[in-house]
Formats: sequence, structure tokens, C-alpha cells
Amino acid sequence: MTGTSAVRVGRHEVEIHRPDKVLFPGDGDGKEYTKADLVAYYRAVARFMLPHLRGRPLMLERHPDGVGGPRFMQKNTPEYYPDWIHRVEVPKEGGTVCHTVCDDTATLVYLADQACLTLHRWLSRVGRPERPDRIVFDLDPSVPEGHEGTRGDNFGQVRRAAQLLEELLGELRLPSGLMTTGSRGLHVVVPVSGDHDFDEAREFAKDVAETLADAHPDLLTTAARKKDRGDRLYLDVQRNAYAQTAVAPFSVRALPGAPVAMPLSWDQLDDPGLDARRWTVADALDQARTEPWDGLRARAIGPARRRLEALR
Repeated sequence: MTGTSAVRVGRHEVEIHRPDKVLFPGDGDGKEYTKADLVAYYRAVARFMLPHLRGRPLMLERHPDGVGGPRFMQKNTPEYYPDWIHRVEVPKEGGTVCHTVCDDTATLVYLADQACLTLHRWLSRVGRPERPDRIVFDLDPSVPEGHEGTRGDNFGQVRRAAQLLEELLGELRLPSGLMTTGSRGLHVVVPVSGDHDFDEAREFAKDVAETLADAHPDLLTTAARKKDRGDRLYLDVQRNAYAQTAVAPFSVRALPGAPVAMPLSWDQLDDPGLDARRWTVADALDQARTEPWDGLRARAIGPARRRLEALR
């Protein structure tokens, strides 16, 4: 399988190498998708996806041989990337990392050519990397010990946890966005003002999770150790730390059928057909056009913390 093609994207011409290469084999019920299909999807969804990517350091999940081959989690930007792709150097323990930043459609198409299936974004921006403007609650169904590699079917548990979390955030006057992860569960994303550092943001998220778990101890837990959770859903706030990432909205996941991490409106949570892999590259664009997070605005943590303390 050889050959290249070129696509004109804005001011740039991007070469697509081996466009017929199969990245998602059509095993079982899954449809087969090639690199050309991945490029076409990301090019089509770019206008909805870029607002969630611009100005944010990225970790890139690359699968050069498709979903059945090795996976590379790429932080540093290779030297061979074109000069027109934005980079940002951020501190890490003992040095720095030069992350890729996706500010335009041409970059998104180039990353697709690099077999970057999934984009994982920072919760802060390049100008203030130590100040998050997003808080993420990660809701995955409980999985019995010894079955961690399997897909959980208890999505009703995830649905109920999301409903309860949205109610509590509403009491705190924090607007929130709902998103399927394209894998097992849901993310609840809270835009915040960026006036606090990661330690403060994560501590606040932890207090929200503990308040909710205390109110629903049979359903929810904040226990870090799996053996202490039982069949309760773990309210995971660990992504809310410096240099941690969360899957970006509209990202394709490296799973059969090419499922997509998809923003939802809260009323879609009532759809009985909803699960974490409801949308794929075949139909994600239709859902994207509804712009379910349109109008979602950031709020300050300080007033919300005071409201939470009053509840606790």
C-alpha cells in the first residue's frame, strides 16, 4: 500500500501518505475506515472542534498501523513537523516539553495524516498553563476487579451519576457540559474563570465529588483504591492536575467502529439508546451541527466554593 495525495487546507497544502491504509479494520460489526476517512472526518468537523483545541497543549495518541498496532502517546513535537504548526514549550519536572497546539484545520488534517486518532487536551491554555479554565469529572461504569480490560455495560449507573452531578453543579450555579467519551462513560465539563491554580481547582472538584458521594453512598464513591469501591461508580477528578489531559470533544477513539467523544445537551441523557459509543465518524457530524454546548459560559470557583461549604 503506497502513494500520497495532497489536499489544500487554507493557506497550506497537506500531503496525505498512504490514504488507503486501513486504520479501523471492519472486524465484527464495526465498519472499516481508512486514513482518508479519518482525514475527511477531521476536516469536516474542524469548525466545531477547533474552539475546544485552540491555544491548548495537546497529547497526541498515534496508531501508525491502525487500532490493532502499537500506540504512541506523543507529547514532544517532532522536529519534522512543518514550521506553520504551532508549538508551545511548557515546564515539567527537570526540564520542558514542546507540545503541539492545534489552532487551525490544516494542523488537524496534518495530525490525521500522522495517524493521530485521538487528541487529548490540557485543561489550561498556553498563556497560563498553570491556571485551568476547565474542570472535568470522569464518570465510568464500575468494573469488577479482574475485568478492567472489558467494556462495562452498566451505563445506567453512569447516567444516574451524571444527573446527580448536574443537579449539584446547578445548585452551585456552575453551568456544565456533558460529553460521551467514545469509550466507556461520560465526562462532565465545567468551564471556570482560570483564576485559580490546578491544586485549588482539583481540591474544589474533589470536594464536589465527596459531597455527592456522601449524599449517595450506595451509588457513588471517591475511594482511590478499586478494592474499596465495590460496585459503586468512582467519581474521578484526577485529570484536574497540571499536565494532565482529557479527551478533546469530537476526537475519534482507537476502538472498533471509530467511535467519537461527543458533546451532548443535558436532555439527551434521557435517550434510552445513549451509550458511550453512540456516535462514530459516520454520523458524528450531524450531532456536532446541533452545537449542544453553545452558550456555555465560565464561572468563578470562589462563589461556587462558598455555596458548596454552605451545603456541606
